[in-house]
Amino acid sequence: MRTQGALQAAPAAEPFIDGYLAYLLARASQLISAEFHVVVRRSRLPVLQWRVLATLADGQALSVGEVAAIVLVPQSTATRVAERMVQAGLLLRADDAQDRRITRIRLSAKGLKLAARLVQQARAHEAAVVQRLGAADARTLKRILRSLIEHHAPGG
Repeated sequence: MRTQGALQAAPAAEPFIDGYLAYLLARASQLISAEFHVVVRRSRLPVLQWRVLATLADGQALSVGEVAAIVLVPQSTATRVAERMVQAGLLLRADDAQDRRITRIRLSAKGLKLAARLVQQARAHEAAVVQRLGAADARTLKRILRSLIEHHAPGG
């Protein structure tokens, strides 16, 4: 019997948040990323700088705007991070050959060396995550995530 003013428990059903796709994606990302961020911090590297290193790890030069979009921060934030990384000797900066308004950045030799070490550790971390998930499910999940990104990206 219910007393006046007492809250009655809701019927046993899955809470909304436990089935909400956006939450599940964000929570999984946060948990998996946090595991690897421990490794990044041991290298005395801010996580955002790791994200820039990972983005440029293949040796390509990208505009600061392109890097900002990939690492999911405003361009002004990416510009400040890039400047700190240039000062630390991790990045090289140059004006775009066709458009002087665009600044391109790429990893220096020091940045490439650090990125190679951290990417190797990131791959090992991902392998552990995949092992728990299973290779087939991991491939399926990546395919589905790429599809979601493609369909929900601006212009997608």
